[in-house]
Amino acid sequence: MDVSHILDHLNDQQREAVTSEKKHLMVLAGAGSGKTRVLVHKIAWEVEALNRNPGSIMAVTFTNKAALEMRSRIEELLQAPMLDGWVGTFHGLAHKMLKRFHKEAGLSSGFTILDSDDQLRIIKRISKELDLDEATWPSRQSQWQINSWKDEGFRNDLVDDKGDFARETIKKIYKEYEATCLRDNLVDFGELLLRSYEIVRDNASVKSFFHSRFRSILVDEFQDTNTIQYNWLLEIASSEASITAVGDDDQSIYGWRGAKVENVDSFTKTFDDTEIIRLEQNYRSTNIILGAANALIENNTDRLGKNLWTEKLEGEQIVLYQAYNEQDEARFVADVLKDWMNKGEMYEDAAVLYRSNAQSRALEEALLRSSIPYRIYGGQRFYERLEIKNAIAYLKVIFNHSDNPACERSISNPTRGVGEKTLAKIRGAAKQHNISYIKASAKLVDEGSISGRGGAGLSSYLQFILRCKEFIEENPLSDLMEEIIKTSGLVAYHAKEPGEKGKTRVENLEELVSATANFEQSIKEDKPNKEIAEQYLDMISLDSGDRQASEHDDAAQLMTLHSAKGLEFKLVLMTGLEESLFPHGRSMENPSQLQEERRLCYVGITRAMEKLYITHAESRRLHGSDTFNPPSRFLREIPKGLINEIRPRAQTNIPYNRKDFKETKFEFEDEIGISLGQRVLHKTFGEGVVLNYEGSGDAARVQINFNKAGTKWLVMAYAKLEKL
Repeated sequence: MDVSHILDHLNDQQREAVTSEKKHLMVLAGAGSGKTRVLVHKIAWEVEALNRNPGSIMAVTFTNKAALEMRSRIEELLQAPMLDGWVGTFHGLAHKMLKRFHKEAGLSSGFTILDSDDQLRIIKRISKELDLDEATWPSRQSQWQINSWKDEGFRNDLVDDKGDFARETIKKIYKEYEATCLRDNLVDFGELLLRSYEIVRDNASVKSFFHSRFRSILVDEFQDTNTIQYNWLLEIASSEASITAVGDDDQSIYGWRGAKVENVDSFTKTFDDTEIIRLEQNYRSTNIILGAANALIENNTDRLGKNLWTEKLEGEQIVLYQAYNEQDEARFVADVLKDWMNKGEMYEDAAVLYRSNAQSRALEEALLRSSIPYRIYGGQRFYERLEIKNAIAYLKVIFNHSDNPACERSISNPTRGVGEKTLAKIRGAAKQHNISYIKASAKLVDEGSISGRGGAGLSSYLQFILRCKEFIEENPLSDLMEEIIKTSGLVAYHAKEPGEKGKTRVENLEELVSATANFEQSIKEDKPNKEIAEQYLDMISLDSGDRQASEHDDAAQLMTLHSAKGLEFKLVLMTGLEESLFPHGRSMENPSQLQEERRLCYVGITRAMEKLYITHAESRRLHGSDTFNPPSRFLREIPKGLINEIRPRAQTNIPYNRKDFKETKFEFEDEIGISLGQRVLHKTFGEGVVLNYEGSGDAARVQINFNKAGTKWLVMAYAKLEKL
């Protein structure tokens, strides 16, 4: 049989991976190196060249889209359907297993799969039955913890509560939740994998079925596997089966949701005869972009290692723009995109990347002002986000008591004992007396018609709205917004959401304070605080809704760095490369998290095909206050020869602390021998981190944040700092 069509158009490394006769194979597929092509062609090779039955092959990936694409490309290459092939996601294949072996799994054939909302409702009901207060024991937190335990392979009886009261309580919820699911024939997503793993592990006949069936197992995005997925694969694979793992340890960026980059190294140790093949030829980016990516990622330890290269042209230098503040940064981004369009390019071929969702606010405002169409990829515009809508609802009702939708939203968020029954009474009274919800609420409270927790919560809410109305008379809008999000309980309410979601929502609320402060500064006339607040609400209303580009419009893409994985663009702008922002402050003291932040930066760089711009700001209003963070350490890890550093325009306002500066910060660092972000030791003040600088020569000063003594400016000539 002629199989040349399978090997045609493959490079040497790809061909080696496709035709390898090694039982176990680890394909380290660098960004843009054609890993999907290798997977598809390897399956086709096994079917046509090795005469392997398609039904004896299992191919596993992470998304339904990727699974469908893989199956389609295999069938196109084979010119035949994969009728009995097991090609799908981890959860999809686990579901297929449980359908086939439902009796062995202790399920009926018609078991129901719970989505996240259904799971949450059950956990809420169980918490209520256990007499657990929702405010103290948020059901979303319990849900997250239960799912995390399942991802680690822990049933309730295997969970070690470590004598911790909180873990002990959630363990009780987990026990009741398991009992409910078993009784009602329910399976959540975590359960699909856990239970299918258990039936293979514990049932000899089921294990025999899979061991005799699958001769070849191929796994895509192996660096993103978690504990249960890895163990699931090991149970399904017989000692005779070959396993091909395709992934990139340099692109492992989902540790926060359970992915274990360690699984890549574990695989090569579990199967000590594993052949490692590196796909290093990149078909996406220029040599300069790849040079930056390679140099950056070399600073990570414990990697299997590879070095990307391309036959493409050298390409243009990476442009590094040092902005004065986030507004200047956003203006620069808008100018670059305008210039890109004026040169005949498409907006859709450009992407603006950021570490934190909250950063999109300033960028969105600049693009709107410049009439540049944009789309938030995989997310919502700033003012459309749930937590922002909740906060703005308070602002609306403070200035307009007749805004009933805002009143209902603000009463209910956060929960304060005002449930649906109380809301129904408010609606009824408002309709009966033809008055607003605010007035109806006050009437019901005065009459004593609502008692208990609901009455107390409603009374507290009305008092808060009244205080805020008085507060704005003497205080600026930004102070009012800070008062709203903190005193209303919104920060505490959203912080209870598990994992990154809760942290992101809090960051967005803090960014809202910055947004109001920036709006105040943009008002040229001396106006009353109340009028400024009303203007702000008008601005939000005018900028909302239809200003974001529709699905089929030509529009620039705005997205977080995490959302960008797997995508590519001719033009990429990476924004906010400052210490504590990127790398994120939460990673600074944790070496493994810091390495994941560097991998995230690597992913961002390798999204760029032709042009890459990187920006950072000297000052940034972050979390409601001005910060002066040094440039990201990741910038210093990129060779200077690959970077063209440009300065802001002369007309841009310089921040008040910017006094005397070198041509670049890198030049200053060369002069004093200490880099920004460097940990240092002072004889009197102890350990600290270098934050900023000013001056030159004998007058050079550095700003250091000491662990115990706080932030201080020291003259370099006398400081006698020791690098750590």
